[in-house]
Amino acid sequence: MKRNLKIVTSGQAVPKPVVANQDLTAWLDTSDEWITSRTGIKERHLSDGENTADLATRAAKQALERAKWDPASLNLIIVATMTPEALMPSTAATVQGRIGATQAAAFDLSAACTGFVDALTVANQMLQNPQFQRILVIGAETMSKIIDWYDRTTAVLFGDGAGAVLVEATSEPIGILGVDLMTDGQQGPKLTAGQTVVTQKAPHPLTRLTPLKMDGRAVYKFATHEVPASINRALAQAQVPVTAVDHFILHQANARIIRQVAKRLGQPLVKFPQNIDHVGNTAAASEPLLLDEIIKKGQLKHGETIVLSGFGGGLTAATIILKY
Repeated sequence: MKRNLKIVTSGQAVPKPVVANQDLTAWLDTSDEWITSRTGIKERHLSDGENTADLATRAAKQALERAKWDPASLNLIIVATMTPEALMPSTAATVQGRIGATQAAAFDLSAACTGFVDALTVANQMLQNPQFQRILVIGAETMSKIIDWYDRTTAVLFGDGAGAVLVEATSEPIGILGVDLMTDGQQGPKLTAGQTVVTQKAPHPLTRLTPLKMDGRAVYKFATHEVPASINRALAQAQVPVTAVDHFILHQANARIIRQVAKRLGQPLVKFPQNIDHVGNTAAASEPLLLDEIIKKGQLKHGETIVLSGFGGGLTAATIILKY
C-alpha cells in the first residue's frame, strides 16, 4: 500500500539584522526605487555571525516544538542547501547532533534554488520504506557569504534564512500527486557560485571560491518559460486542472517572474502568495519560508491543493503538486 506524505507542521528562522534597500546605497550605485521596481524586494535578513546550520537548527526546533515531537522519533533529516556549514560533516549531520535526533540518518542535498522541492520529493520516496515514518526536511541558506557585495546585479537580491517542515507517512488521501523535475545543464554557466579556482600549484596549492554570478536575462527567460511548463507537466501527471490549485508557492526570486508565471498559467495573482518584499531571494529556503508564513497565517487549509515550484542554478526547475 502506498504511504502518502503528510506535512504535519513547519518552522522558520531568519537572522535578526534587517538590511533595507536604502542601506545598500551606502556602497552601491542603486536606490530603493530601482531595486523595488525590478525585483519587488524592499529588505532582507543578513546573518551577523549565524551560519547555515544555526538557522537550520532554529527552524527545526521551532517545528518540533509546534508538533510536540520528540527529536528522537525522527528517522531522517534532509537539508537542502547550496551554502553548507562545511564540506563535512554535512549540515544535516550537524543539525541532527544539535537537536538530539539520535535515531535519524542525515544528509545534505545540493540543488540550489530547487533544493527544497527536490528534498521533499526524496522524502516522499523514502516514506515508501517502512523504516522511515517521520522526516525533517529543511531548506537553509546563508547566501550573504557567497555574494560579491559590490556587484549591484546580485547584491540586492539575496537574503539568509531557513524553513523546515515535518512530514510523516499517512494513509490519508493527501500528499504528493504529481512531480516534475528538469535540468538544462548546458545553461549552467548562466548562474554560478563557489567554483574552485586554483591560484598556486601543488605541492602547496592555494584555492579560492568564486562569488555568485548571474546572467539575469537568461535566468529570467528560463524561469518564465520553464516554470509554467514544469507546473503544467506536473498538473497533467496529477490529473489536476490548473483552476483547481488553491495556492502556487513559487521560489521567491523576483516578483516580475512570479507575475509572468501567473499570466502564462492564466491564474489570478491572488493565488500566488509572496514574501520576497521582506526576505529577498533565499534560494533553497525560499519555498519553506513562504509555506511556513501562510500556514501560520491560517491561509492554507487541510485538503487544499498547492503547487510548490522552484527554479535556479543548474539551470533547473522542480515542481510538486500536493494535497495538503
